[in-house]
Amino acid sequence: MPCLNVTTNVSLDGVDTSSILSEATATVANLIGKPEAYVMIVLKGSVPMSFGGTEQPTAYGELISIGGINPTTNKQLSAAISSILETKLSVPKSRFYLKFYDSEGSNLGWNGTTF
Repeated sequence: MPCLNVTTNVSLDGVDTSSILSEATATVANLIGKPEAYVMIVLKGSVPMSFGGTEQPTAYGELISIGGINPTTNKQLSAAISSILETKLSVPKSRFYLKFYDSEGSNLGWNGTTF
């Protein structure tokens, strides 16, 4: 049940968000080792944001998963997701933070119950 939430100040008007969503889904599933069918990606654009005192393109992400979160995988995920954002939204890798949460199944709801 990995869920990647990405918020950016970049406008998504005219952007092929489907390619971002599908690439991020495949990346997260592959690196965490979960089926793509359980990966959720949330992409919010045009959010007022500042990084380092400027409003140049920036983004913040949070990845929540039941398992699959560890120092090695986190480095790979950070590199891969920041590369997607740099390529597709022109957000420099140096202007993107990604926070990781390894959650217990009992703390996440799905299908009317918890995992």
